[in-house]
Amino acid sequence: MSAEIDVRGVSLDFPLYHGSARSLKRTVFSTVSGRMGSDAKHRVVVQALRDIGFRLTSGDRLGLIGTNGAGKTTLLRTLAGIYEPAVGQIRVRGTLNALLDPNLGMNLELTGRENIMLRGLYNGLDNTMIRRLVEDVSEFAELDAFMDLPVRIYSSGMVVRLGFALATAIRPQVLLMDEWFLAGDAVFLEKARGRLEDMVRGAEILVLSSHARTAVLDWCTRVLWLDQGRIREDGPPADVMAVYEAHAASAMPMAA
Repeated sequence: MSAEIDVRGVSLDFPLYHGSARSLKRTVFSTVSGRMGSDAKHRVVVQALRDIGFRLTSGDRLGLIGTNGAGKTTLLRTLAGIYEPAVGQIRVRGTLNALLDPNLGMNLELTGRENIMLRGLYNGLDNTMIRRLVEDVSEFAELDAFMDLPVRIYSSGMVVRLGFALATAIRPQVLLMDEWFLAGDAVFLEKARGRLEDMVRGAEILVLSSHARTAVLDWCTRVLWLDQGRIREDGPPADVMAVYEAHAASAMPMAA
């Protein structure tokens, strides 16, 4: 079965349950100007995504660009099923892995080893495959004795190593990736780069949200520029990136 993502007319609102408070309204309006509205229950909402539509098939590599708050991560989380759209439809065909957050899917009260085993069970692996998964993640994360201690006592760096190793151990047909996977200290990045690039190459469909120009141009075959929750441009990476960068440059205040 070939992978496919089909997104049709998707919109998503976040209700502000205390939206009538004057100080909250001032704060929200200053950060999401032009994206306020109300829903059927007359609640104040932030219009996070508006009328998003695109289709991806096997071999497609989609980059999401835009300023902070443009809707990139929200769109990834909606594709992953974390958020449910208020309007529209999303169909994802094929196995999916979402590299969105180092803690995603982990129970902090369980040990690192137990989290790996649970992830294997969730993905339908048998006992032999789960043992291999534990060995692979343990070897990459290099947590040694901490593998049998609760994740809640790990340092932030240890959580990232475990989360990265676990998230990249099972190869999906559809890979959703936020830019935090491209961050980290130089030593970790050098070790992780090959594993991540191998996973990207192996996926049938990639959707990457990033501010990193090089990553978008190197890995993507198509780019969406999101602006205030809407698609501003959709096309070849170099073309869309050039328009986006020209817009960003024109919006910068001129030096006195």
